[in-house]
Amino acid sequence: MQTKKKIKLESKSKFYKHIFRNSCFGLIAVAVALYIGMFGYHWFEKMSWVDSFVNAAMILSGMGPVQTLATDGGKIFAGMYALFSGLAFIVIMGVMLAPILHRFFRKVHMESKRDSL
Repeated sequence: MQTKKKIKLESKSKFYKHIFRNSCFGLIAVAVALYIGMFGYHWFEKMSWVDSFVNAAMILSGMGPVQTLATDGGKIFAGMYALFSGLAFIVIMGVMLAPILHRFFRKVHMESKRDSL
């Protein structure tokens, strides 16, 4: 005989802990990605740390570089960093939104089970 398991939502406190944990992970990932960009601009283009921050932040946010790049190495780095930033954005948002989406689909599943009874 097969037993039926009762599907329950996790408690709100556990849900908020998941959101907090995933948000912290996402913010750390953004900081690491930003530092990679800052280091690259500082190294290849010899920009100051402030200018490197501005350019890295603009590319990471999808806006594009602020200053015109002078060296071939800097241009290649900027292209590679832009590709990396696009993928990093998608992954980071997925990680940060995972608890919310999981809870939403769990509720939908619970309602569909209840309606089918």
